Amino acid sequence: MGIPSGEPLHARDRDGTHRQHDRGEAASQPRVGLYSGLIVAALTLAGPATAETLRIATWNPDLSRKGPGLLLQDIQRGKDPQIAAAVDVIATINPDILLLTSFDWDYEGRALDAFIARLNEAGADYPHRFAGQPNTGLATGLDLDGNGRSGEARDAQGYGRFMGQGGMALLSRLPIRADYIVDFTPMLWADLPGSLIDGAGLSPDVRAVQRLSTTAHWDIRLVLPEESPLHLWAWTATPPVFDGPEDRNGRRNHDEAALWLHYLEGRLGQHPPEAPIVILGDANLDPIDSEGRPDALLTLLDHPVFLDPQPRSEGALTAAQEGINAAHRGDPTLDTADWSDDGPGNLRVDYVLPSRDLAVMASGVFWPTPDDPMAETVERASAHRLVWVDVELPSGTRIPRK
Repeated sequence: MGIPSGEPLHARDRDGTHRQHDRGEAASQPRVGLYSGLIVAALTLAGPATAETLRIATWNPDLSRKGPGLLLQDIQRGKDPQIAAAVDVIATINPDILLLTSFDWDYEGRALDAFIARLNEAGADYPHRFAGQPNTGLATGLDLDGNGRSGEARDAQGYGRFMGQGGMALLSRLPIRADYIVDFTPMLWADLPGSLIDGAGLSPDVRAVQRLSTTAHWDIRLVLPEESPLHLWAWTATPPVFDGPEDRNGRRNHDEAALWLHYLEGRLGQHPPEAPIVILGDANLDPIDSEGRPDALLTLLDHPVFLDPQPRSEGALTAAQEGINAAHRGDPTLDTADWSDDGPGNLRVDYVLPSRDLAVMASGVFWPTPDDPMAETVERASAHRLVWVDVELPSGTRIPRK
């Protein structure tokens, strides 16, 4: 299906400087993108003869503001300590592919352009990016939350005070296949096979328009240096809380993870790719300690197609294990979010799951211990921690880095 003619295109190439890479080598129907205008020019760099790794990461940097244009304003002014901290976190881990799961979207992509420029200045270059229009802040004209008023943040397709608040963006050093972007974001919740929408307490009018994706679901094809494809399945789900006994958000959160299972089985009108796949994003759900319905997420974590590398950190272990954390049953070293000890506590909610045909060389969660020089910076940037996985590339391939 084509893209509505009025919708902006946000798959672009950017240029920028690059600091020396400090990571060693390895030991309804979805829209299929016609995102024209993407220039896919690979940048080549001679490297050592040993095999190389590709670092893939996801992070919720909480780069969202209370009104449209405010994030761009803060980035351009260059005085916001949270933005500076976010730049430092990304430049330190220096992933080759990075999904940002809370970044304000705008039609011209100006905030993302400005942020990428800041990253370039810090030595982290991302010549390719994609940021499709999300559901967050997309007005429905209906009273979705049933409080008797329409036009509020909770009445949008995904929670948002304005169009694009808290959207997603993919930054990449590998070219993006502009002619192959499968976008499930417009898909209606009721159209997901076996969905849990029944019982969610939606009126017929709301049910007829309610989309499944809170933010977005994308299948993005990247091009490895030897021209073979790598698919990224990216998403951000609603928190399974902030509702009532009907468990509307818990049901929707479950189905946002279940979408990938149906896609894998070819039940969504598209044939899933046979190429290597990485599922990544913010599930907003801990498989053990969250409120919610974890069945679909647990199926992904244990699926024979995918590998859960279980990225860990010492910082999560040394974080306060008081309050509700003391009652948690999950391994604290796997946590990726540092939330209030009064609730929900520290949880594992961010994931990078490579398919098993990719060799995982290393993984981690960037959560420094308190004595680490980066600890304060990481805490200032976001309550979430950046999650990364290194996969080995075929012998002789090189990442196009400057």
